[in-house]
Amino acid sequence: MRDILSNRWVKFTIWALLYTLVFVVWMRNVWMLLGVAVIFDLCITGLIRRVVVDPHRRMRTRSGAYRTVAEWVEAIAFAVVVASLIHIFVFQMYVIPTPSMEKSLLVGDYLYVSKLTYGPKMPVTPLSMPLVHNVMPMSKTGAKSYSEIIKRPYKRLSGPRTIERDDVVVFNFPAGDTVLLQDLGVTYYDVLRDYQNRLGAEAGRARLNRDYTIVARPVDKRENFVKRCVALPGDSIRIQNSQLYVNGEAQKEIAGMQQTYRILTNEPFTRAAIEDMSIQQSDIYIQATGEYWIPLTAANLEKVRTMPNVRSVERSHRGGGLDVFPNAHGFDWTESDFGPLWIPSKGSTVKLTLENLPLYQRIIDVYEANDLRTEGNTIYIDGAPATEYTFKMDYYWMMGDNRQNSADSRFWGFVPEDHIVGKASFVWLSLDAEKNWFQGKIRWSKMFRRIN
Repeated sequence: MRDILSNRWVKFTIWALLYTLVFVVWMRNVWMLLGVAVIFDLCITGLIRRVVVDPHRRMRTRSGAYRTVAEWVEAIAFAVVVASLIHIFVFQMYVIPTPSMEKSLLVGDYLYVSKLTYGPKMPVTPLSMPLVHNVMPMSKTGAKSYSEIIKRPYKRLSGPRTIERDDVVVFNFPAGDTVLLQDLGVTYYDVLRDYQNRLGAEAGRARLNRDYTIVARPVDKRENFVKRCVALPGDSIRIQNSQLYVNGEAQKEIAGMQQTYRILTNEPFTRAAIEDMSIQQSDIYIQATGEYWIPLTAANLEKVRTMPNVRSVERSHRGGGLDVFPNAHGFDWTESDFGPLWIPSKGSTVKLTLENLPLYQRIIDVYEANDLRTEGNTIYIDGAPATEYTFKMDYYWMMGDNRQNSADSRFWGFVPEDHIVGKASFVWLSLDAEKNWFQGKIRWSKMFRRIN
């Protein structure tokens, strides 16, 4: 067996087969067959070894300085290549920056995000700084870490399964295609809407362009978000009194899901009571003496209702308006009472009217890159009158488990399939930002736990 495996033709056959299965079949790229010629040379002819490798080895033995530099270059190049391949094809790390998923996931949770589960998404902008997302480190001007000289179409490799309802998913923020460099914490379209409401459509846009540096980002360089996928392509959703219904059925109970409540008390909550419910001080809003607005899980809600200092508890209901999807007049929807809404699926066709166009306008115009316009009562797509539209991609509906404290699909709409990054699989580290290292900053009980 050892003699067989040491045979150069057997080695070539094994390596060429493995390479072809991964880089040609799995990646669906026939151009990668050129790599078989390199494998043939490494195993059979040895031209690369004679022209490149052997002279390099001789230089290493002759010069100590050359050897030192070569060792550093080889080590760094190897580390960067391996880390980049793992980042693209296998997994990436993600840290929870906001409380939108509490108490399922906490601020300061470090997540392992599997790229393999749904299949790795190939980079749209392959020319980029390794292991850097969209801005160069320590840049004060927001210098891009990537080049758009080469842009590739969307392509996802095969994975063991597709997204399932209630998966926790990391994805590129759909409304992050345009950003304000001076204020990355806001959504460009929300600010533009505010400017246009105050100054008019054209004057508002012109003023915003003067006040901010505006940058467009490709899909793979938009900020990463993490939410729960509550509805799949082809599903219909409705939210009534903060209860989500999918295809007419109430969403199954999610452990750790929170709703915000207005709580009136005779006496203030003690610090011990707040810590017993694992509520962050930053999550508590005190509007007046004895009036609290606090996000609570079902278990914490029962605790609060039994406290002797609590007079009343009622669920929060915020208004709607143009901040709620589809961000258009004629839809009296709020974050607590929303829909009904159908989630588009690839290959399905919808009848288009001026009334329902705001629901699918961004899909047609932006995500699927058509020229969409209206003249009078007629809708034009790519210059031709249109009364229906067939979708080119699948779409998903994402919501945070902290229902009244989450910027999610209720505000910016559908998530296209080409924005999906991967599945949040488990928490490998959890740090409490409100505590120091001597007060229990590491949340040991939250580490190495699966995400459900």
